[in-house]
Amino acid sequence: MAGTRHDATVQRLLLDAEQADLRLVRFLYCDYGSLVRGKATHSDHLRKRLDEGIALVIGQIAMNALDQLQPVPGMTAVGEVRIVPDPASFRVLPYVPHTGMMMSELQELNGEPWAACPRFFLRRMIERFAERRLRFETVLENEFFLAREVDGELVPADDSRCFSTTGMDEQVHFTLDLIDALAAQQIHLEQALPEYGPGQQEVSIRHAPVMQAADDQIRVRETARNIARRHGMRATFAAKPWPDQIGSGAHCHMSIWNTETNENLLYDPARHYGLSDTGRWFIGGILAHLPALVAITCPTVNSYQRLQPHAWASSFVCWGFDNREAAVRVPSAFRGREQATTNLELKTADNTCNPYLAFGAIMAAGLDGIDRRIDPGPALDVDPGLLDESAREAQQLIRLPQSLDQALDYLAADQLLMDALGPTLAEAYITVRRSEARAYAEMDDADTFRMHRSLY
Repeated sequence: MAGTRHDATVQRLLLDAEQADLRLVRFLYCDYGSLVRGKATHSDHLRKRLDEGIALVIGQIAMNALDQLQPVPGMTAVGEVRIVPDPASFRVLPYVPHTGMMMSELQELNGEPWAACPRFFLRRMIERFAERRLRFETVLENEFFLAREVDGELVPADDSRCFSTTGMDEQVHFTLDLIDALAAQQIHLEQALPEYGPGQQEVSIRHAPVMQAADDQIRVRETARNIARRHGMRATFAAKPWPDQIGSGAHCHMSIWNTETNENLLYDPARHYGLSDTGRWFIGGILAHLPALVAITCPTVNSYQRLQPHAWASSFVCWGFDNREAAVRVPSAFRGREQATTNLELKTADNTCNPYLAFGAIMAAGLDGIDRRIDPGPALDVDPGLLDESAREAQQLIRLPQSLDQALDYLAADQLLMDALGPTLAEAYITVRRSEARAYAEMDDADTFRMHRSLY
């Protein structure tokens, strides 16, 4: 960030901004409530703002997704941090005229990283991997619903069926515009399809090194929402927008690479499904911390409406080969590209997460598995929800938390994840999320679903 910038990158950015005739450049960050917030500078002041950032009252960071300020020590109306952008993340926005954006980190006034910044947390985890000559690559699958407003309520935009050509035809203009808008931001869309629910879409983009993947995830969500509005619709990434419809996940695909040999360390051709010992240990770490991890990867009250048996979302701590009811799935690799395509999929994630916190926490848990060589146990080859209680107990299949509060209790008790987050970030995050749980507890179910549909 500041102090380590490459002059060539900055000069290229300033030239691109001038050629695009930008008036405003947004400095964006993703907060503890997973909302994308920020401020914008006029292009005339862009050069100086790249280094000095934009002022932000520190208490703003303790605001939950309902815009309610929370009593976090040190985060009050007194004091400031700076929103300092990463020039490498600069993009001209194709859906807003004369506007660009950059993802940003929050810094102290002296230019040092602020300990409670989510993007800086991910940067710390990247450095931990780099110390071991490892590179973490990842991507989230993007499931979301397209909705229209009818009599003041959001309802699914169509009545399409899963993978149906009628569903493809129904939203083809939205999809084509989305492809173009993502391509303009250097994001390659690999698949687009109508998913299980009416109006539900899935778009898959290419995996990338983890910081780029997190930045791209923000861009996908922002872009889909804006393109949907152009077509008279709303895009909602809520985990369970309607109680009578399927949920939307953000399955996390991940791989680990040796930075010196550029080999995929999850791959061993001599093992079943090509899964290496490193891959097994990484799974072991994820499962060991999963009840706490979901407080970050499935961070809203609404998330736990999705984490139910038989919903292909996973509701038990388990793993398996191509088992879509397991929390961690080992997908079958593609013939002839086994090393390149061997990866792990975490199903207990949705798009109400902050990707910087989610990816960083996954890395911390998985790295603990590698360091301690945690055995994940036998792979499960059945839907755990079909087993009776005694069979699940015999296989030590633990039920995942069934509420946000329960997940936050697990997180607060998980010393590894709490240490990874650091005391300031951990306390602020848990405080903000608990405040949301309290706020929604005072609403009826209809208002809770309505609020999540709108916010995310």
